[in-house]
Amino acid sequence: MNKELKRGTLELAILAILARGDIYGYELASMLAAESDGCLAVKEGTLYPLLHRLEDAGCIVSYWETEPRGVPRKYYHLTPTGREYLHNLAVEWALLASKMDGILARAGLAVNTAGLDGGAGTTGA
Repeated sequence: MNKELKRGTLELAILAILARGDIYGYELASMLAAESDGCLAVKEGTLYPLLHRLEDAGCIVSYWETEPRGVPRKYYHLTPTGREYLHNLAVEWALLASKMDGILARAGLAVNTAGLDGGAGTTGA
C-alpha cells in the first residue's frame, strides 16, 4: 500500500481500535495488521511516535500495568478529547471516501474491492 495513503489513515485506525477499550502497543500493532489484512501493518518506529503525538495532543493517555505472570506493559486509553477527535476524523474520512468514489467513477475507475478485503464487496477507493 502507498506509504502516504497509509500514513493518513493510521491515526484514524488507531483511535478506532482504542475506542473499543484499552490496549497495549504490541497488541495494537497486531490488531492493525490483522484487521486490515496487512495493509496497515506498522513497525515500532512508526507506531510509537504516533502514539506519543496522540498523547501529547490529549487524545490518549498511557499507563503501565503488569499482568500476574508477565512483564509490565504500557496501555493506551482513549480520552474524551480523543473520542471527539475520532468522531471528527471519521466524518472527514467518510466525506473524503465518498468524494473520491465519485471522482474515480466519473473517470471510469470505480474499483470493486470484493476480492481485496475478504469478500465484503464494497466499492470505492
